[in-house]
Amino acid sequence: MATVLRLINRSKIGSAMGQQYLTFSSAAKAGVKACQVLPEKVKIVEVGPRDGLQNEKTIVPTETKIHLIDLLSESGLPVIEATSFVSPKWVPQMADQVEVMKGIVRKPGVSYPVLTPNLKGFHAAVKAGAAEVAIFGAASELFSKKNINCTVEESLQRFDEVMKAAKEAGVPVRGYVSCVLGCPYEGKVAPEKVAHVAKRLYAMGCYEISLGDTIGVGTPGSMTQMLTAVTKEVPVSALAVHCHDTYGQALANILVALQMGISVVDSSVAGLGGCPYAQGASGNVATEDVVYMLHGLGIQTGVDLSKVISAGAFICRSLNRKTSSKVAQATCKL
Repeated sequence: MATVLRLINRSKIGSAMGQQYLTFSSAAKAGVKACQVLPEKVKIVEVGPRDGLQNEKTIVPTETKIHLIDLLSESGLPVIEATSFVSPKWVPQMADQVEVMKGIVRKPGVSYPVLTPNLKGFHAAVKAGAAEVAIFGAASELFSKKNINCTVEESLQRFDEVMKAAKEAGVPVRGYVSCVLGCPYEGKVAPEKVAHVAKRLYAMGCYEISLGDTIGVGTPGSMTQMLTAVTKEVPVSALAVHCHDTYGQALANILVALQMGISVVDSSVAGLGGCPYAQGASGNVATEDVVYMLHGLGIQTGVDLSKVISAGAFICRSLNRKTSSKVAQATCKL
């Protein structure tokens, strides 16, 4: 990196870009020093059935969703986010949440969490048989207001109600923080804001905090800066990364997170899930690509890549689209 910096500073590119590289370089060096050893095992949280399908304009048949989850269950994935207990008025694609929860074959050792934005959603989820739930906030004020119609502070107050009910019911809760590396309305998001929200969610009792690059604008440099701030407030063992691949940076960002001690990664089979803020852009990083990279690094996942590829092929046929997974594309060509 030092060589790159010298070349940049000697060129005619401009001082502003040189300074940007300098900032990222310093953060990257600090991150690499923080953790030189990659984790031996990584837990993959499959979000395709929920985060991947929720933005589909055409309603996906309930039977298709159930079969997708069952196929993923057979692949060795330890966590499969099944659905979302939000109002059908806001997310019509998830209107069949109860039917999905009743229809899936629950494999021992596999967790099937669901998204619950409020107390009403929590009670409905538990009634439908959910044994784990997730709540979602944002590090951006404008995104929070546009996405869940309240300020960041108000959202945290709502979550406090859910957390209390979950503790009484003995239901574990995972927390999401959106826009950790950038916001479609505010632009760059300060790492300190992310750290604040993550700290609050952890203090409430969330056993794990998933840090989401919602619009996929992050780079290894900004990922390092953000994680450096967050890990000062939340144990690295309680953190996960949720990367979108809009700018093709997802795998690079995940690798940086692994180098900094993160051992939980969210991903979506076949790269399901578009980015609603960037027309025609890709969304979630593909599970197939993440598993391929992790196995190439000698990291254990417990996941059968061929079975994930088969599950991706099934849902892509059902949606009449091509997979966004580079690994699946290459495998098909071979």
